[in-house]
Amino acid sequence: MWEEDPDDVPHGHITSLAVKRSHRRLGLAQKLMDQASRAMIENFNAKYVSLHSVQLSSALFPCSNRAALHLYSNTLNFQISEVEPKYYADGEDAYAMKRDLTQMADELRRHLELKEKGRHVVLGSIENKVESRGNSLPSSGEACREEKGLAAEDSGGDSKDLSESKDLEQQLQEELLEVVSELQTAKKTYHVYHMESVNAEAKLREAERQEEKRAGRSASATTTTTTTTTTEAGPLRKSSLKKGGRLVEKRQAKFLEHKLKCTKARNEYLLSLASVNAAVSNYYLHDVMDLMDCCDTGFHLALGQVLRSYAAAESRTQVSQMQGLGSLEEAVEALDPPGDKVKVLEVHGVAFCLPQRFDYHPHEGDEVAEIRLEMELRDEILPRAQNIQSRLDRQTIETEEVSKTLKATLQALLEVVASEDGDVLDSLQASPSTPSTESLKSTSSDPGTRQAGRRRGQQQETETFYIMKLQEYLSGRSILAKLQAKHEKLQEAIQRGDKEEREVSWTQYTQRKQQKSRHPRPSSQYNQKLFGGDMEKFIQSSGQPVPLVVESCVRFINLNGLQHEGIFRVSGAQPRVSEIRDAFERGEDPLVEGCTAHDLDSVAGVLKLYFRSLDPPLFPPDLFRELLASAELEAVAERVERVGRLLAQLPAPVLVVLRYLFTFLNHLAQYSDENMMDPYNLAVCFGPTLLPVPAGQDPVALQGRVNQLVQTLIVQPSRVFPPLTLLPGPIYEKCMAPPSSSCLGDAQLEGLVGENEPELEAGTLAQEDDLEGVVEAVACFAYTGRTAQELSFQRGDVLRLHERASGDWWRGECSGARGLIPHKYITLPEGAEKVGQGPQASSPEVLLAMEFVHRPEPCIPPEAPLGTPGGPSGHRRHCLVPTSPERYVEVDKAVAQTMDSVFKELLGKTSARQGLGPASTSSPSPGPYSLKPPACGRLGKNRGFSRGSGALASPSASPSASPSASHPQSLDWPLKH
Repeated sequence: MWEEDPDDVPHGHITSLAVKRSHRRLGLAQKLMDQASRAMIENFNAKYVSLHSVQLSSALFPCSNRAALHLYSNTLNFQISEVEPKYYADGEDAYAMKRDLTQMADELRRHLELKEKGRHVVLGSIENKVESRGNSLPSSGEACREEKGLAAEDSGGDSKDLSESKDLEQQLQEELLEVVSELQTAKKTYHVYHMESVNAEAKLREAERQEEKRAGRSASATTTTTTTTTTEAGPLRKSSLKKGGRLVEKRQAKFLEHKLKCTKARNEYLLSLASVNAAVSNYYLHDVMDLMDCCDTGFHLALGQVLRSYAAAESRTQVSQMQGLGSLEEAVEALDPPGDKVKVLEVHGVAFCLPQRFDYHPHEGDEVAEIRLEMELRDEILPRAQNIQSRLDRQTIETEEVSKTLKATLQALLEVVASEDGDVLDSLQASPSTPSTESLKSTSSDPGTRQAGRRRGQQQETETFYIMKLQEYLSGRSILAKLQAKHEKLQEAIQRGDKEEREVSWTQYTQRKQQKSRHPRPSSQYNQKLFGGDMEKFIQSSGQPVPLVVESCVRFINLNGLQHEGIFRVSGAQPRVSEIRDAFERGEDPLVEGCTAHDLDSVAGVLKLYFRSLDPPLFPPDLFRELLASAELEAVAERVERVGRLLAQLPAPVLVVLRYLFTFLNHLAQYSDENMMDPYNLAVCFGPTLLPVPAGQDPVALQGRVNQLVQTLIVQPSRVFPPLTLLPGPIYEKCMAPPSSSCLGDAQLEGLVGENEPELEAGTLAQEDDLEGVVEAVACFAYTGRTAQELSFQRGDVLRLHERASGDWWRGECSGARGLIPHKYITLPEGAEKVGQGPQASSPEVLLAMEFVHRPEPCIPPEAPLGTPGGPSGHRRHCLVPTSPERYVEVDKAVAQTMDSVFKELLGKTSARQGLGPASTSSPSPGPYSLKPPACGRLGKNRGFSRGSGALASPSASPSASPSASHPQSLDWPLKH
């Protein structure tokens, strides 16, 4: 049995499957190719048509989009011609076609993007250049606007031509693609029929071989014997030979049929191939050129017009630019900084006009509107005027030097700026052929760049130095103006005072000056140590709210040294400082008299020495760190509030003293123009004194913060310390007067005389009639009377003593004038103790006089105080009255008690006379200090205190002590605080 040949399958079915498969692949490839082409065309149109919306782009390149379109068309056709052979190759499927088309689209897109970027760069630079010049130059701007208008009108036609050209080109490409598609179909059909023809031929050759085999086998069977043939091959049937012949004939017919079909398909394929080649050649050789000519119609003419317009605009721009540069040169030459400054001041006259002067507003009823040079203020104003004059001379020299330095610095700064401008010009004049990248690379290694960096650093240093000198110059000029104004006013006052001085008797002025120069020197003994002691305990023991050393030094500096240059910074003479300190330690006030303006530095040194020697210090060590931390706060209000809260932890007496001191330092800093001691300089002087750095800490590192804290206290005393309503106590007053000439005053002395007149009138008349009771004494020191009741005399004068007015005063006469004579300034002869004895000897006053007469009176001050019972302090005051040591009589207890009762009685009478009410003798002895009567001095810082009955009055230990200290102070002993 013959097996069925697989080629017997109907040939039409195989052909239809192959054709369908080929058409399916061809359709997919065609679809992909159409999509890619359409996407690229739309992308191209969207990008290049949008350029026509820019007027300048359309004006400069109206037909550039057409050239880009041709470029796109040529590129697309070239890519298709490259992809086409690959697609026609055997075995190439749709995926390979998709890959190639995608690659083609990407390459074309990148190519178009690069072209578009380059065109945008060129057009943008030209547009910016034309815009800038068109805005700056009217003529060229108008020309550009005209060209833009023309280009805008032409852009509509160009867009229409572009659309039509695009449609035409798209139609041609579609026709070309259709021809290519037909070629592809013909090729596939040819391949199918050729394959069928080959297969049919192979089958025919196989059938022929089989037929030949059968024919050869039959021929060999006729030549052999019948027996052999029968046993080897067997009988051959005639039917198999017929079948073989029919199979050959059948396959021969199929082969001829397929061969004919293959020939037809080949012919069609060759015809299509020739047609496609002709169409492609016609497209690239003729159609593309015609499309380019269509798109380029009028391009060169329009480009020529644009370039000619641009050249004309550039020429006009150059002319206008040259005119502008000429105008700019003229403007540079006409630059006038002073004139510009004047114009600014004129335009902003309200802001820069000179304000009105501050007028003098007198208080109620005060008609004086000028500086008055009173006799008492002459010694203060004249030195101040001299100090201001010397300070003015020095400040003038310093300001001139700073002005010269400022001008030289400004000139150097201008030279540096000018050299930098020259470097900029040199960089602009560099060769244009040099690539910018190379210049950027060589910037860091260029010596000129390093030199420019050094020049910029030098310029910054010069600018900083110039600003510093300018600040110094402005500050110095301001100080100079203020000093000049003060000096002129003082000179006017001095000239007026000289005229008034001629009208006043020089003798009266000298007498008042001498009276002013001699002040009482009160003396006290304290239970607590003053220097190196505890200030709080001293205040409680002495009853002085502000220690006498602080108040006296502050008052002395206020009266004599507010304008003293370098106060607290210049050290005083150490011997003088020690002398003043020892006097304060003895309870005396050495600054009432005996000190002049030459002792200012020594007095300031004593004040710093007192605060530096306090143990414990004013600021406790446990608050040291918190105070320094609060002083570092940047906000002033927060810093002041924090410091005030910390200082509130201090005891009230200490706060009173600190408030008094820092208010004085704040007042002193207001005269920094004259004394050159601003708050910072004062803080440097008082920082180590008031806030010593505790042991174990670095003084160098902390001293700056300490000074900052003290400076805050000096600048803000009214906000840091409690007011008077919350913290009662003495307040520093800016305007102080010298201590009163007598602690009791004229009214008290007259009252004392009035009290004793009823008791001593008879004795006085008797002594006037009978000179036997008059004692002649010799003055051992010169004395000038301070009141109308006191007598003035010289050393060696003979004084006539009538009676004892008190323990320290005599009633007597000198050169015919009667009045009071200080007891410690005279020397009594022997037997003078009998004076005053008589009918009134039993009175307390006579007993007091008798006690002083029989008391030892050495001529030189004793080295140690004599103890006296009955006083609260347990000490007796010193005496300067000379006497003989062998005439010593001890005062018994009865006399001491009598004196106590006398003091209480006289104190009560004096208080009643002054309106303070009678003092009860049964009440306890008054405290160590009480408020001084108003007649003794001013209220406030000069308020006085009266000593109780236990302190026995006696002269001071210094031979040059003021006798006013020996007034009847057993009545009312004041101490200034």
